[in-house]
Amino acid sequence: MSIPQLTADDLFAYQQEALKLEWVAGKEGKDRLLENVNAVYPGIALVGYLNIIHPNPIQIIGPHEIKYLEQLPKEQYIKTIEGILQNPATAMVLISDGLRVPEALVQLSEKHQVPLLGSHSTGPQVVDYLQHYLAQMLAPRVTLHGVYMEVLGIGVFVSGKSGIGKSELALELLSRNHRLIADDAVEFMRVAPDVLVGQCPEMLSNYLEVRGLGVLNVRSMFGETAIRNRKKLHLVVNLKAFPEKGASNIDRLQAELATHRILELDVPEVVLYVASGRNLAVLVEVATRSYILRMSGNNPADDFIKQQQEAILNNNQ
Repeated sequence: MSIPQLTADDLFAYQQEALKLEWVAGKEGKDRLLENVNAVYPGIALVGYLNIIHPNPIQIIGPHEIKYLEQLPKEQYIKTIEGILQNPATAMVLISDGLRVPEALVQLSEKHQVPLLGSHSTGPQVVDYLQHYLAQMLAPRVTLHGVYMEVLGIGVFVSGKSGIGKSELALELLSRNHRLIADDAVEFMRVAPDVLVGQCPEMLSNYLEVRGLGVLNVRSMFGETAIRNRKKLHLVVNLKAFPEKGASNIDRLQAELATHRILELDVPEVVLYVASGRNLAVLVEVATRSYILRMSGNNPADDFIKQQQEAILNNNQ
């Protein structure tokens, strides 16, 4: 698992247009990290309005905060600003609503090399926008080997040993009008306590490698609708070679759905065995439909077991 590092300069570059940002002072601090590399819960409480006791890394100062500061006696006013800028937790100060920036704040930002930005967006807009943006950018992430597809609107991650046929399966699913998200390397991010989103690394986007055919440009071959940039993960399909000793050790009912742990979250998993004559694309579609039924409270295995138990009880009466 890794956590991306984001600096004040990165935030300015990405959000300059959306939030109408401009540098006011403290540009020498542009490389300050917005999140501590040892943060236990990355992306949590990074943005907030002026807080002197427990400052957020990004301090938003709007009309009410300016009014509060300006009513303070001059000595306390300077001391308050100094306290904010000298606090190790403060990474950036942002003035919202296109307000005039107090000269003392400009001078002290330069002195302490703390980035001071101005925005013409309102305070609530800035907070809402940055909270969403930072939660996405700083989400814990991991890159896994496999193929990620959207099947029947469901995010399906196909895993398995190299050479078992993951890319060939993806090609067949594409021919059945499903969509490719990523081949070979899939980057998963935990964007919420119970939500994993998978996407393709930029360098591999649109491409699928199939043994014997080489690298294929899926967008060019199958059209724009064959590609999806990112998708919430719902189901893991684990491809395994068919056991040499036959099917005797395989759980044929699968009354209990297995799980695959990714970034501390358990994701439902189905194991499909690869063997001559098995149509894996159809099996993946059926596994996806079965998952959808399970999520709606319909479990065929449970229903089957219940019917058998009722039949046994009726025969014993």
